Amino acid sequence: MMLALITVAQDSPDTGGGSILQLIAAGGVVSLIIVALSFTALALIIIHLMQVRAQALAPEEAIEKLTILLTKGDADAALKYCKHEDNDCFLTRIMGASLSRYHRSAFGLLELKSSMEEAGQEQVARLYRSTDWLGLIAAIAPMLGLLGTVVGMVGAFDTISSSEGFARPDQLAGDISKALVTTLMGLTLAIPATAAFTYFRNRIDSITAEIGLTIEDLAAMLEKHAVTTPAQQQQQAQQQPKQTEAPKA
Repeated sequence: MMLALITVAQDSPDTGGGSILQLIAAGGVVSLIIVALSFTALALIIIHLMQVRAQALAPEEAIEKLTILLTKGDADAALKYCKHEDNDCFLTRIMGASLSRYHRSAFGLLELKSSMEEAGQEQVARLYRSTDWLGLIAAIAPMLGLLGTVVGMVGAFDTISSSEGFARPDQLAGDISKALVTTLMGLTLAIPATAAFTYFRNRIDSITAEIGLTIEDLAAMLEKHAVTTPAQQQQQAQQQPKQTEAPKA
């Protein structure tokens, strides 16, 4: 965005080939708001480039540790690992929520699979929500540009009105410049912001689909051992006296 504005500032006769600051100043308050949103969008893009990565969402060390624990059938240790704050990530949040419900439920592996789906949907929705600010900036940037355009045109008509219909071009140049500059800035922000928003949404879908396969593999490792959960043990203990009670003669 800044590169485009620098080029326009150099070529614009209204700014005398001046700096980008003169071009921004020509756009008034609206242009300052767009510039602030531009830096915000840039910061969000950098943050998402760091966060929406396979290594950040499902670190290799977390996958290896859970693989070792679940291969042994040690669901308790796997749950403790997922709940530890140092291991917090997309993968451990899903596995932690699933193993927690697995331990509390009497349905065992059936509850594990259903809870994985629910936790996975919740975490994907959380990632989607993190991109909403970028989508919001992409949506309002053109409207801010249009607002500046309207303000500039209103100013131009006011100048014509005050000069009784014989305004010179140099009298209208400032208002027309404001109208064009804000439109340019709004579109220059909206186009890359929209592209980034779409890119990160698609990237989330792609990476979480791959992590979903990894989670299914981890669940299959636990399924091989068919560990009896505390809830199942309690249920079996309640049913055992009824089964061993001898019938009366």
